[in-house]
Amino acid sequence: MTAQTPPAPSVEPGRVRQMWHLLEPLHALLYYAPEAFEEAAALGHGVEERWPGYFAWRAAPLGPAGAERVASAFYSFSPSMVARYVPAVWHTASPADVLAARLRAVDRAYREVLGATTVEGPELAEAATLARRAAEAAVTAGRPLAAANAELPWADAPHLVLWQAATLLREHRGDGHVAALLTAGLDPVEALVSFAAVGAASEKTFESRGWSAAEWSAARDRLTARGLLAAEAGGVTEGGAVSEAAAVSEAGAVTEAGRALRAEVELRTDLLAAGPWAALGPEDTTRLAELLGGPWLAVIGSGLLPAENTLGIGKI
Repeated sequence: MTAQTPPAPSVEPGRVRQMWHLLEPLHALLYYAPEAFEEAAALGHGVEERWPGYFAWRAAPLGPAGAERVASAFYSFSPSMVARYVPAVWHTASPADVLAARLRAVDRAYREVLGATTVEGPELAEAATLARRAAEAAVTAGRPLAAANAELPWADAPHLVLWQAATLLREHRGDGHVAALLTAGLDPVEALVSFAAVGAASEKTFESRGWSAAEWSAARDRLTARGLLAAEAGGVTEGGAVSEAAAVSEAGAVTEAGRALRAEVELRTDLLAAGPWAALGPEDTTRLAELLGGPWLAVIGSGLLPAENTLGIGKI
């Protein structure tokens, strides 16, 4: 039996999702900026690929966590992939050193991408104040990544405060998304298979999470058995042509039930992420959205972030 969707808060889910779309690129810049790769290399991490830095940057608030704890919190990554990097990243640099380095990386990346005038300007300082208020209102019970980031001291510089707030808010949302997936009965690889099936991104994009072809196929079979993916192509018409409905029902395609379940997951995720914005209030949330427009455009325009991504955000 499907659990009940949480009661609607005093903020529309569409507004909650808009704030995520505006803040996510400001957070994600850390994983792609050249300055972040330089800081990771200075710590001793290999930078031929982004994963040593990624796992270090994102998991550092948890302390020297092992692979099982990191895989649990990150959810969608294959445990075997996580184990290739964790706990090895802590042998290279301690979580404390990583936390200091990631702020240096953000400072340098923001100054490069946003420009010194924006970084030191009054509008960004105002945005940082509002975003911090929202982040500090986030309830972290049952949300390990949000709680870990909430325990960190706030930086002094407004642009670093803005990044920290964006990070805390996105991890708060991500923790809630995991809860929504668990409620829907979607394990980590099933979550990705179903997300790809509704067209959020190509299966190739989701390969970055490290699941094998056999694991992906088995997850597809489980979703098919639940009626969430089509089992086989539909029949043909009397004239021998495949009908439009049959063409849509090719094996592995999402069914109406599968699409409805994903929509329910996304709605529940929005509702579970609404608390900080309800606390900030409609006027200040609208003002923050206005203030974030310029930095958002600068990050998108930098070309550093991938056009297709596993979050289903177009062109972040």
